[in-house]
Amino acid sequence: ETEKIRIKITSLGLTESRITADETIQQLFVECRLNNFLAEETPLSLPKPTGGQRIHYNYSTVINVDKEVNHAEREYLKSILLKLDPSADSLKFTVVSDPPEGEQDLECEDIGFAYVSLKEIFQKQKDIIEQDIDVFDSQDASAVIGKLTVTVEALNALRSVHEECKND
Repeated sequence: ETEKIRIKITSLGLTESRITADETIQQLFVECRLNNFLAEETPLSLPKPTGGQRIHYNYSTVINVDKEVNHAEREYLKSILLKLDPSADSLKFTVVSDPPEGEQDLECEDIGFAYVSLKEIFQKQKDIIEQDIDVFDSQDASAVIGKLTVTVEALNALRSVHEECKND
């Protein structure tokens, strides 16, 4: 169990914004990215939630970070704990607009970003369990367009990596 990071994308709610007003944005899915290693996305795109509703993905994935197999991921986690590069120490969640069927001329479009700092999980010694995190507008990083409920269980893996840093 210690050598895994578990990620769950539970649900998404939107606040009133250009996103809720935009009729070309109809279906949404969520991508989760860890630096350059991993990009996972919810297998379903769901209809955009309206006024105060949430859409539920209940999607889980696991990143294995055991030494033997996942050396690169592990070295990356080490670099998070040792270096102070805040831009690279986060899991990044991207809310993506999936064009409706038959609208092939429309591209998938990133509409919002949300972040979970792995370094902060380690500093606080606390996993993130079913927590609402802010989704920021892809066109205006200061504007919050919604909340994404996520779980990120990384503490045991980070502790294990930290022990290793001490022993290197």
